[in-house]
Amino acid sequence: QVQLVESGGGLVQPGGSLRLSCAVSGFTASSYAMSWYRRQAPGKERELVAIMSSVGGRRNYADSVKGRFTISRDNAKNTVYLQMNSLKPEDTAVYYCRAFVGGTEYWGQGTQVTVSS
Repeated sequence: QVQLVESGGGLVQPGGSLRLSCAVSGFTASSYAMSWYRRQAPGKERELVAIMSSVGGRRNYADSVKGRFTISRDNAKNTVYLQMNSLKPEDTAVYYCRAFVGGTEYWGQGTQVTVSS
């Protein structure tokens, strides 16, 4: 059974850092592209934040987070991370982990990140 479970969200001051985790079960994360999305407000569409390919581990980022966020993967733990530095109030959102496995799209439940002083 495929499961994606995010953790690591919380309240942080502007300029601070957080590391989100996405614990994967039911498939091997390194065999598929893994991505992080966020929804900044209810009713707003989820936007792609970062994606990591399976082959070669190539990474791509939204322009709004480039240079501040880093996606990575720990194959031994079958976990994907999103390191977020220099956080801004506009990074406030629910962050989701996503995978596309065997023709099916899977999402985690999301973790809330709030950037505020």
